[in-house]
Parts: sequence; structure tokens; C-alpha cells
Amino acid sequence: MTHTAPAGDTSHDAHASAKRENIERLIRELLVEIGEDPQREGLLKTPHRVAKAYGFLTEGYTKDLDVTLNNAIFKEDYNEMVIVRDIDFYSMCEHHMLPFFGRCHIAYIPNGKIVGLSKIPRIVDIFARRLQVQERMTQQIANALQHALDPLGVAVVCEARHMCMMMRGVQKQNSVTTSSTMLGEFCRRPETRMEFLRLITTSFDH
Repeated sequence: MTHTAPAGDTSHDAHASAKRENIERLIRELLVEIGEDPQREGLLKTPHRVAKAYGFLTEGYTKDLDVTLNNAIFKEDYNEMVIVRDIDFYSMCEHHMLPFFGRCHIAYIPNGKIVGLSKIPRIVDIFARRLQVQERMTQQIANALQHALDPLGVAVVCEARHMCMMMRGVQKQNSVTTSSTMLGEFCRRPETRMEFLRLITTSFDH
């Protein structure tokens, strides 16, 4: 895992500033290559905005799982399924650098340790905010929870729409891609897996 630099690290700040300037220069070149004028009023600040946006959309590369989960893992004698469902995520397809977005449903069965619930969406963001394929992202989220908690089982299901299929190529507007990873009890026990799948499709209001 990549570690974030400590606050006030001037060398890190200088490196980040140089990276942003490089991205801005490349975006200006891209605008020219696609037939635009980067000096046009509406585009003057576009390289800066794009550099800033990409910094946010790919910040997962700089996040450390252990730091993210620091002081949020607790001993608890609980061994029933814990589910956090409908976690919104936005990521970038590594093939066309276009967005894909959707929802992630996560469950784990504790084995003496639980994690603060707000940390589970943060784990999703660590892996979503980088260039990705949905299948790998799903596995990475599951493996991260397995590594952090050593639970009896982990299940992750991601459902997403891919702009590379909607805006270009086959141009299918309503297709949804579903990927899943099942570890431990969710893999070994069909009834546990089916309980999870049933619960993530049951209306919260009922």
C-alpha cells in the first residue's frame, strides 16, 4: 500500500505541484490535437480544472488501507452477518479512461473483530478512485476486508453502468454489469451466500 506524506511535507507538496503542472500542459496539448483552442475563453482554466479533477478521481493511489482503518477495528464477540449495501461509487475505466459508476454491496462475518461502518465505504473509495476494471476492483475490496479483519467470510457485489459502453462503441444505454467476489463462508456455504444475495435485493423499507 502507498503511504500518504505527513502534513507539512514541502517535498511532497512540490512534487504534487509539479504533477499538476505536467497534467495541465498535457491537457493543453490534447485540446490542440482534437482541434480546439486552449486560449479560447471557455477553455482557459480547463487544464487546471481537469488536473484538479484527476487528482481527486485517482486519489486512491495515494491512500493506505492501514491508515484508513486506524483505530476503527474493535474486538467484539459477534459472528453474524454484517451488511453495508447501496454504497455509491465512481471509478474510471482503464481502457478508455471514461467513468463507470454504480453501487457496491458488502458483507462480512466477524471472527472476533468488527470495523467501524463508515470505514467500509472508504475502502470502496480507495479502490474505485483509480484507473480500474470492475472485476479487479470487486476483488480488491473483498481482499482488503479479508486482510484487515480476518473474518469468517467476505462477500462483495458491484453493479455498474459503464460510459465506455453507453457513450461510444455499442452505445447500450441500459446495460448494467454485475461482478461478485465471495470468500470464506460465503464461498463454502451456498445458504450463506444466498442469504446475502437475498438481503441485498430486499427493499430496505420492508
